[in-house]
Amino acid sequence: MTAPDRPDPTTPDPAGTVFDEHLDLTVLGGPVRVHTAGRRGTPVLLLHGAMLDTAEGIWHDVVPALAARHRLHVIDMPRHGASRPWSGWLGDAFYTRFLAALLDALGLERVAIMGLSMGGGVGLRFALAHPERVRALVAVNPGGLGEKRPLHLLTWLSSRTPGLLRATTWYMARFPGSLAASLRTHLAAGEETDGFARILRLATQEAEAKHRHHEKALDDWQVDWMGPRRTRFGRLEELAELRVPTLWVHGDRDPLISREEMIAADAACPDSRFVELSPAGHLVPYDQPARLAELALEHFASC
Repeated sequence: MTAPDRPDPTTPDPAGTVFDEHLDLTVLGGPVRVHTAGRRGTPVLLLHGAMLDTAEGIWHDVVPALAARHRLHVIDMPRHGASRPWSGWLGDAFYTRFLAALLDALGLERVAIMGLSMGGGVGLRFALAHPERVRALVAVNPGGLGEKRPLHLLTWLSSRTPGLLRATTWYMARFPGSLAASLRTHLAAGEETDGFARILRLATQEAEAKHRHHEKALDDWQVDWMGPRRTRFGRLEELAELRVPTLWVHGDRDPLISREEMIAADAACPDSRFVELSPAGHLVPYDQPARLAELALEHFASC
């Protein structure tokens, strides 16, 4: 039975049905699609994760609840969804400049931000650099935490091997069955997740788009974060400088971001709170959309 807080996954889902409209902008010389929903309330910027994430994918089941109280700006990150093609290096420094320029283009002086994975890390880095422009932050299993990753040196070497990441993109586009298998292991309910067919369809479309545009499987921001011996940013001492009310949301089954890393990040920040959701993996907006929306609304209302 479909959960009452989510759309019926058997219903055809044309792009953008949970959004009111979209804008196509040029920011820092590249194309950006901004989906909007909600007519009033504090403006909120939603940032999805890396690899095969898109705005209409990862935030699909969270948008309706948030839009009831807020004006939402949900972007396809550069080299995702309708925000392509982009040239050049889109690393950490780029994204800090990009978000400032995006807010200027939208006429927004100050926003609340919720980001998943890479989007959480990008939002966090922006809040550190420009606290005057961020009212509140919800970081959901954010990237950019910790100084070491499992198989760190091998991961760094792989990310720097010419052609390997583009070959991975080709493989995902050529063998969509591998995507289905991966999604089943990264979702708490596996193939029983509400909307699984839609989630898989959008991930497959994104893999095909990456292949057409000759893009790497990993985003530059992810590669930028990895150094040969340790990560290049995201130290706990940096988080001590965060001046934005922050809610850290962790999925109890997340294989990528550990509970210990997020608890340490929460302890390092002067104004933050940690919440763990269960059952949930890395893709919390798919696993626990209603609870995530509820937590975000509570956090934004308190700031």
